[in-house]
Amino acid sequence: MRVATVLGNRPQFVKASAVSRQLRTRHEEILIHTGQHHDADLSTVFFEELELPPPEHELRVAGASNSSQLARMLRKLAPLLAKLHPDAVLVYGDTNSTLAGALGAADLGIPLVHVEAGMRSFDRAMPEERNRVLTDQLASLLLCSSERAAAQLHKEQAPGEVVVVGDVMVDVALATRERVAALGESVLRQFGLRSGEYLLATAHRAGNVDDREHLSAFVDLLENLDRPVLLPLHPRTRTRLRQHGLLARAKRAALLAAPLGYLEFATLLHHARAVLTDSGGVQKEAYLARVPCVTLRGETEWTETVATGWNTLVGLDGAAARAALAKPAPSAHPHLYGDGRAAERVVAAIAQH
Repeated sequence: MRVATVLGNRPQFVKASAVSRQLRTRHEEILIHTGQHHDADLSTVFFEELELPPPEHELRVAGASNSSQLARMLRKLAPLLAKLHPDAVLVYGDTNSTLAGALGAADLGIPLVHVEAGMRSFDRAMPEERNRVLTDQLASLLLCSSERAAAQLHKEQAPGEVVVVGDVMVDVALATRERVAALGESVLRQFGLRSGEYLLATAHRAGNVDDREHLSAFVDLLENLDRPVLLPLHPRTRTRLRQHGLLARAKRAALLAAPLGYLEFATLLHHARAVLTDSGGVQKEAYLARVPCVTLRGETEWTETVATGWNTLVGLDGAAARAALAKPAPSAHPHLYGDGRAAERVVAAIAQH
């Protein structure tokens, strides 16, 4: 079987590192990198440290508005898929690259496989929510991280076959835990931090960083925390801080760093007292690392992490964030997302579909 995998950003590179290894033992895989994340800090480093095979095709589409980016992706992707004529197209998550792959496959009548199907924040103002809903409606095989996601697809009467495989991020976390543990002391020393005594923060979503008022509220939130904060800056966030005249305040509020590779970020996450983030992927990574998460949004796709007490939704409310950080970590930590064999189940489901 020939499978064309379409990906373009950090979380997708991480997930594909688990699935591609399994997929290539039995089938032919062709990796197509849209270029959505083209910076070396957000792309190349993940291929190298997670041993993801280099992409066979790079579309080099980045920047501009969501609609413009999607259109340019499709312009390049559609003829490529027609030429490759794969038996299936595989996409991950909820980005523009995901939807581009889904639309390209649908237009050519190629079966679509969606890994991480059924996730919902129920906020249609988020591009990611629109991307995942549309992709699920086009997919013939919907591979879910949890039973809750599968139940949502059944509720929506999604037309494709629904299979719960677990979360491939668990596979990656287990496969890299020894390397992450070995990096601990050197990474902490690099940033001058002590284990358990600092907070790790990330912010990149348009709703939080594009609007000056919201971005200023985020910086204000950081300024009023009582622990050192490490903030790896997404290129988009650094640009907006500079455009809105907030970069100097951010530098006083937190230790700013360049984007981090998976292993370095995972190491800092494991040793943090807690993480503050607007990223769906980081919420889940924090849960897997048993690190309390404060989510800088009013909703989340990963509702199970909230139900167990490991994740608190605060938006950009500084007082709510400080109250959440003051709470002790829960004593219970259920296995929500599988046993680390999700990639095997993904490949098996594709073969059986």
